[in-house]
Amino acid sequence: MTAGPLFALTLLAVLGTGLVAGVFFAFSSFVMRALALLPPAQGAAAMQSVNRTVLNPVFLGVFAGTALLSVAVVVLSIARGFADGGPWLLAGGVSYVAGTFVLTRVVHIPRNDTLMRVDADSAEGAEFWARYVPAWTRWNHVRMLASLVACAFFVVALVNG
Repeated sequence: MTAGPLFALTLLAVLGTGLVAGVFFAFSSFVMRALALLPPAQGAAAMQSVNRTVLNPVFLGVFAGTALLSVAVVVLSIARGFADGGPWLLAGGVSYVAGTFVLTRVVHIPRNDTLMRVDADSAEGAEFWARYVPAWTRWNHVRMLASLVACAFFVVALVNG
């Protein structure tokens, strides 16, 4: 792939997908485990705090910006007739947008919204927390893998395109 707009956008997509994969890896490998070890009210309250603070321009810029970059490299690749690593760019774009961005909207945001509405100190909060942690974490593994796979596809596109 020669230097130019597609190269630059793909390089930014590599960085974005890698950053997002790292965040999700942290949650999958130790953050959720640490929260699950706390008493339910404390774990739920800590996750409620995480869910409030993640809504910031830096994280959302990288998370949503990477989705936009993914779409842009796919569109540019299609416009160029799938030259310059086009199939890899398509695979990376689909992996990130479907496996990370859409999955977050469909699975994680509704769960997080429900958690935000429960009283962490209540019996209902403890019951919800007991169901929340394993389901949220399981789906987070999928997001992490999708982001990592997207990163790998974009790297392959840069190297072989």
